[in-house]
Amino acid sequence: MNELDVPAVDDLIRTALAEDLGSGDVTTRATMASDRHARAHIRAKQAAVIAGMPLIAKVCQAAGGGVAIDAKITDGATVAKGEVLAELEGSASTLLSVERVILNLLQQLSGVATLTAKFVAAAKGNKARIVDTRKTVPGLRILQKYAVRVGGGANHRFGLSDGILIKNNHITAAGGIGPALAAARARAPHGLRCEIECRTMDEVWLAVAGHADAILLDNMSPAHLREAVTLIAGRAITEASGGVSLDTIAAIAASGVDLISVGALTHSAPAVDLHMLLSLT
Repeated sequence: MNELDVPAVDDLIRTALAEDLGSGDVTTRATMASDRHARAHIRAKQAAVIAGMPLIAKVCQAAGGGVAIDAKITDGATVAKGEVLAELEGSASTLLSVERVILNLLQQLSGVATLTAKFVAAAKGNKARIVDTRKTVPGLRILQKYAVRVGGGANHRFGLSDGILIKNNHITAAGGIGPALAAARARAPHGLRCEIECRTMDEVWLAVAGHADAILLDNMSPAHLREAVTLIAGRAITEASGGVSLDTIAAIAASGVDLISVGALTHSAPAVDLHMLLSLT
């Protein structure tokens, strides 16, 4: 059993197939006999880190099965332009009906994994871990966060119920950093970590005084991040956020923070270019 064998992923695939097929593939029905047999190759049109390979079988199964799949790689593999990811064999009509859903999923997830791998490589040599955010495509969070892990990154909280992250609007509503932390600590379930967002050194002092478990350092320069890390002195986990790009990640990582959260991993990763070519057998 792989980690994508969960009901949420199965539901997502059924939704994707229903969205694409509607009442049926009218083009395929109109152009070929239903008993045609075919072979198809999924091939990379660019270098990439691949994620989502287990979904090929899940999509085919959800579409009715009967497709033999010969996967040439596993998730996390770096492929070159022109490399074959998988060979599929079965009913031509089935292969054509699943083509776009398979490619959409693989292209999206491989894009996330590829971009994550670039950020991880750019931060190499420092202790900072690259983590994602909740800035995901609605409905695809479980898959996008999986792809981040495939690319070498780590996951931040999955949803609002997984951890306390007190951000600027919470602080405003609560009346300040001190009151917000005090209220969170009084009401939080046992064992749930309290993290709070800070934008200035004064706010960092207040967060440390309020015994925050983690401090999110928002849109700080590398110099200010180093100052904040020194001030915190290991009393809380440090997370840099905002203004993070492939051009800035090395300097941010060198500041000594524990985590660097990057919304772009999931909201701006360009899809990897893949295609599936079919031949009759």
